[in-house]
Amino acid sequence: MSLAYTEIARNKRRSWLLLFLFIGLLMALGFFMGEFATAGAGVEGLIISAVVASIWVLITVYQGGRITLSASGAKPIEKRDNRELYNLVENLSIAAGLPTPKIYVIQSAALNAFATGRDPNHSAVAVTTGLMEKLDKRELEGVIAHELSHIGNFDTRLMMIVTALAGTVMIMADVFLRWTFYRRGGGGRRDGRLQLALMVVGVLLIIFSPIFATLIKLAISRKREYLADASGALLTRYPEGLASALEKISSDHTPAHFATKGTAHLYISNPLKAGTWSKWFSTHPPAQNRIAKLREMNLG
Repeated sequence: MSLAYTEIARNKRRSWLLLFLFIGLLMALGFFMGEFATAGAGVEGLIISAVVASIWVLITVYQGGRITLSASGAKPIEKRDNRELYNLVENLSIAAGLPTPKIYVIQSAALNAFATGRDPNHSAVAVTTGLMEKLDKRELEGVIAHELSHIGNFDTRLMMIVTALAGTVMIMADVFLRWTFYRRGGGGRRDGRLQLALMVVGVLLIIFSPIFATLIKLAISRKREYLADASGALLTRYPEGLASALEKISSDHTPAHFATKGTAHLYISNPLKAGTWSKWFSTHPPAQNRIAKLREMNLG
């Protein structure tokens, strides 16, 4: 088995493991909130947290793509508007066995691109004008293949779900904070030591749950970037195209006013250039690591 296939299998396993950890954190938080509110109500708390998370996930999955495209200022194009870009996306989609996604362009000199959508039949790819101007055809092909891989691997849906779960954890932690300071909890049936223990655990959950949620979200985002790199390289059969594109993109420092902290993880490279001082709090793997992995791939 080539290195490319090995990378794909490894990153899929790690992504799903992290997602299960995420769900476990959410369930634990919901259960403890129920117990903290009323003795024996842990299951009810778990159910409530699951319902809230499910509603938020559905809203995010079905509206997230539209919101992201609108927030970025991306404008849809037809074949007559940019025949070269349209043909490139269309041909790669056919090669990948995917329906051609809607194509959007962002008017910005920054070099970047992203994909969004809940499934391949409701997907979109957006690229900046700077990306089209400064990359050659093989490099642009590598970037588009990367973004189509996100769609084909259902990364776009997965990251919407992860983002919604992270938001749910943040909301629950905030609610828990209010309970901790404004409720005595337990319906008056717990002894002092148990109440103190609950308070201590509650404070720890309040402090660390949002941090853990953010770390898990970012870790999943980084794993899916590696996965899309490997899948994109398999699609074009030319890893050097994407590797060369990533070198140009990572060295570009044009301000990306179209991006926000909430959407930064969607782009092929972190558009905010923030948080890169630490691999733990970065939305993307280091560019040099991605480039090295691409150049190590054996597609023979």
